[in-house]
Amino acid sequence: MSPPPPSPETVLIPSPNGPITGYDPLTGTVLAQFNGTQCPHNGITMLGDNQFACSHVSPETGAGSIHLYYWWSLFYTQNITLPEPVAPLAATSDGSYLFSGGISGHIHSLSLPSGDIIRSFSAHEKAVSCLVISCDGSLLLSGSDDGTIVVTPILMLLDTESDLLNFKKIVGHEFPVTGLITGMGRSDGIMISSSLDWTCKVWSVVSGIHLQTVNFPGEIWSIVLDPSETELYAGGKDGKVYRKKLKVETRKQAAKGGETVEWGGVHDGGVVGVVMLKYGTILLTISENGEVYAWEVDSGRMISGFVKKIGGVSGVVVVKCDGEFGRKGVQNGVYGSQVVAGVAVKEVVEMEEGLKEVVEDRRRAISELESVIEINEKLLNLMLKEADAISKLETISS
Repeated sequence: MSPPPPSPETVLIPSPNGPITGYDPLTGTVLAQFNGTQCPHNGITMLGDNQFACSHVSPETGAGSIHLYYWWSLFYTQNITLPEPVAPLAATSDGSYLFSGGISGHIHSLSLPSGDIIRSFSAHEKAVSCLVISCDGSLLLSGSDDGTIVVTPILMLLDTESDLLNFKKIVGHEFPVTGLITGMGRSDGIMISSSLDWTCKVWSVVSGIHLQTVNFPGEIWSIVLDPSETELYAGGKDGKVYRKKLKVETRKQAAKGGETVEWGGVHDGGVVGVVMLKYGTILLTISENGEVYAWEVDSGRMISGFVKKIGGVSGVVVVKCDGEFGRKGVQNGVYGSQVVAGVAVKEVVEMEEGLKEVVEDRRRAISELESVIEINEKLLNLMLKEADAISKLETISS
């Protein structure tokens, strides 16, 4: 099998134990690494045109914060402290507002770039496990370890004067919710939830009406819809990938949830991420232990694979690239907006070393200036003393 050509898309894969790494998803080539964050599950999101955000839990204190990265920096450029550890993140398309889900069940809405918390909303009784914004940008959907799903108007989360009453809570699953996705179009479409209770469920977003249950032979950790919204792909704790038809023609088929196709247990660990590439023609699956495989959707054939060697895996974000990642520009795969490119890792290191030299030169200059000022002050004091002595002698003489 000949190696596939490089992909026009990049995947950012964070880790709870290591750096955030940018890969070519088809060749496994490392394109960039971002340091300084221990990222929990679902704790990464794109931020507008030139940033991304990652949740961080301090290994020393257990305190929670959010790190913001620019494409051109190896290290986070802003640290936003929070009242509790958070994991899942979601952001508005322009990057002006960021939402985070806490271990207490609260959702925190933040204003950027200040990082100020606009308000905190008690949405669930247990930890928030996943967050997603509807395709029209009007609703925030959250899933929790308590099995519930909450649908909240985003305007309500940004308005400090509202009463936080206009939200819908759905008792969706018997066990924790592991993933949420929405269909394209307006907020009156569908959403799909996955759970550790071996099911995925299809819902009406606005009404909360349950439309369909899809059963699997094990716990489901991640889900994605194909662009036509007729095929659901699910990653299991057992390392298997499942393909399930959603739109079927007969009631009998609907009751069974449609046809299920199993794509073998090639992953040694649970599948924590499934994403679509190349307009839905390729499926990328990522396991908790760092295995990344690309599948041809039409045939179900695996076309490439590699292993992420640094740390485990806690999530994945797809970024469409215009040319080489880190040089010619990056395009957000959801909103299609051109973003400012980062430079190559080597160039970033050189820039940061140069910046350190500039800072050191400035520190030395300030130190030298302080010494000169101190010497001048001493000379001035001596001159004043001499002038005072002369004045006293003249007074005595007269």
